[in-house]
Amino acid sequence: MSKDKILLTGVGSYLPKNKTSNHDLAKYIDTSDEWITKRTGIKFRHFVANNEYTSDLGTNAAKLAILNAGLKPIDIDIIIVATTTPDNTFPSTASKIQKNLGCSAISFDVQAVCAGFIYGMTVGISMLKDGHGKKCLVIGADSMSKILDWNDRSTAVLFGDGAGAIILEKEKVKTKFCENDDWGILASKIYTNGNFYDILNTDGGVSKSKSIGFLRMNGKEVFRHAVEKLSSSLLICLEECNKDISQVDWLIPHQANQRILDAVSNKVKLNPNKVISTIADHGNTSAASIPLALDVATKRGKVKNGNVLALQAIGGGLSWGSLILKVGKPI
Repeated sequence: MSKDKILLTGVGSYLPKNKTSNHDLAKYIDTSDEWITKRTGIKFRHFVANNEYTSDLGTNAAKLAILNAGLKPIDIDIIIVATTTPDNTFPSTASKIQKNLGCSAISFDVQAVCAGFIYGMTVGISMLKDGHGKKCLVIGADSMSKILDWNDRSTAVLFGDGAGAIILEKEKVKTKFCENDDWGILASKIYTNGNFYDILNTDGGVSKSKSIGFLRMNGKEVFRHAVEKLSSSLLICLEECNKDISQVDWLIPHQANQRILDAVSNKVKLNPNKVISTIADHGNTSAASIPLALDVATKRGKVKNGNVLALQAIGGGLSWGSLILKVGKPI
């Protein structure tokens, strides 16, 4: 007997070459390495070059994820790009990446800011289950430097540019043994509450001002909501797949602020040594941060086949969610 399971089979990431330290920022912003590190845990971030676009970041990450999964671009049936900073208002950045890869996949963007990657994965899972294909490429890519107000040090020091990608595959998994049924995506929950629309947004938009605007954030409010909503969504996901926090091998959260990561692990009573943190190296890369952290953890030999991972993110909207998966394929 067998059943369809959605498995994570590949991961890749890409960061622009322009690596900028806190000391570099302090040359033109009223800040310091000590101020940034103490409040955020960030030491570096990467910025796109003048001729480098979100689609370039996404394409580079996608190629590595496809290679890591042992596939070719023509094998991909669906491309979902989570981004807040598309190349153009339209068409989708996903369609440009499709062209760059040379495949014929269904391609579109999703926009849930920093929660976009969790949203993108959830949509991809549903599409695979509904028969739209067998292999889905989910990309988180953002050029956040394009929407930063460099006169606002409270936000300008937080963000960087980058991309990460994963491959989801629908496969038939034997269920004769109960342990073989416990693979792939185990649970996913996403949420939105527009009542908090104004605490994390941009002050512009196409229909509002015919400009993209700058990122604005009420940091204290975002922190409060992040800790509560990330913790609750994670626990709900665990309950749905009949697991508890002790069974999580690694928590891979959106890399927004080290203090948020610490507060969430404390609230859900997870050993902080099980939290993957890469924020020091690339800052908040919005939708890209989870797959970036996943790729780094995999390359460092931390994430292994059979590990149970918890992914979680929160972004403007407010939009947030968590996802539980057992990585890789049954052995």
